[in-house]
Amino acid sequence: MADNNTPNFDVCANCGKGNEHESVNLKACVACKLVKYCNRDCQAAHRPQHKKACKKRASELHEEALFTQPPPKEDCPICFLPLPVISRGSTCFKTCCGKTICLGCTHAHCKLAFEGKEELGKCEFCRQIDADTDEERVDQVNELVKKNNPGAMEILARYHAFGEMGFRVDYSKSNELLLKAGELGSSEAYYNLGNAYYHGKGVERNVKKGKKYWELAAIGGNVSARNNLGATEGYAGNEQRAYRHFMIAAKAGDKECLDKVRKGFERGAVTKDDYAEALREYQKIHEETKSEMRDEAPRYQANPSLYAALCGSG
Repeated sequence: MADNNTPNFDVCANCGKGNEHESVNLKACVACKLVKYCNRDCQAAHRPQHKKACKKRASELHEEALFTQPPPKEDCPICFLPLPVISRGSTCFKTCCGKTICLGCTHAHCKLAFEGKEELGKCEFCRQIDADTDEERVDQVNELVKKNNPGAMEILARYHAFGEMGFRVDYSKSNELLLKAGELGSSEAYYNLGNAYYHGKGVERNVKKGKKYWELAAIGGNVSARNNLGATEGYAGNEQRAYRHFMIAAKAGDKECLDKVRKGFERGAVTKDDYAEALREYQKIHEETKSEMRDEAPRYQANPSLYAALCGSG
């Protein structure tokens, strides 16, 4: 049996066999990555000796991931600019092809359509004709769910949560879909699942579980979840952890968290250098995501008659 005090990553931590044995295929402990096992039986047998070290290292790895600046958001598949930091109200999920596009590209397509240069009612990306009825839209969503599209799972979860599109309210099904979407990479789904548990919406209230899913969402780059974590740490008296969360979200482009960092600087809880860094990164992100069409879109959304005025102008 391998020496438990000095783990050897080249052999099974329980039986000591290495990859030189034909039947051995070593796999790392998923939680801590400290040791490897040749099969589940060896992992189970070694668990009592390994449990304490595993839990400690897993916690360290989680903290490292939690307070690491997440990667930037994916690009819009049409204009290739990074998608806006807050997706709600600034992006559009297409149930025909499963793509998420920015509001600027939707707006540009509408302008061209009203000018007679594009066909209105077609997807901006795949050019498929938009669904005419709720039934068609639900069918499209279900087809994407079958293909493990996390965005479609979020849409279907919303239908179940709010009783939309003819669905009866079913929080259990909604949360099940959000969990699967989160596991497939959707930070927004983890954020919404965290909200459900933290506030007890459709499930028994579980603050610990709510924070767990907010943390997974924050690791994935969700600034709303990061803001919530900062607030809960602040209420708990963990000021430094709170500002670490606010700093990460501010540097990712979140205005609310930038304001909190600024207030922290004004009261001496945040250094001048940290505030300057947050402000610099915030401005950089917004420059990278800025476009004429994205800036113009909200004005047209608020006053749709502006589109009608374009008729025949082309």
